[in-house]
Amino acid sequence: MSSAIEQKVQIVDEITAKLKASVSTIVVDYRGLTVAEVTELRKQLREAGIDFKVYKNSMARRAADAAELSELNAALTGPNAIAFSTEDVVAPAKILNHFAKKHDALEIKAGVIEGNVATVEEVKALAELPSREGLLSMLLSVLQAPIRNLALATKAVAEQKEEQGA
Repeated sequence: MSSAIEQKVQIVDEITAKLKASVSTIVVDYRGLTVAEVTELRKQLREAGIDFKVYKNSMARRAADAAELSELNAALTGPNAIAFSTEDVVAPAKILNHFAKKHDALEIKAGVIEGNVATVEEVKALAELPSREGLLSMLLSVLQAPIRNLALATKAVAEQKEEQGA
């Protein structure tokens, strides 16, 4: 094999590995963004631990097929960038959706959420979810409510007993 083909095979393998390893992958069209805006977006994504790269569509399509995500191929047209997150499912959707609201040129095209191809609407719905910390605090408050109510009821009974005994 020629070295050019070997390089392409390596790139396809790299994309395939990233698609399989990531818990959340988002495909965006970045046409119309200035260099400064793309740099700002890359910085925000890097700070969140998200890998953001531009790949040739033909290689990305082959990688999607190899990762058994063929439905993603419909979104792989025109200039695309792909954000891969291996840790946080919500972070790339949140950052990209927030950035797209400020910059009309950025368009979310599709995503892969925990191995399932997601539509633009599903990605935007994911972006509207509270952060992991927010969800944990909501869960904690739900778990604490019965204990708090029991403590208040016990205190009220104790005060009532004191009043009757006095």
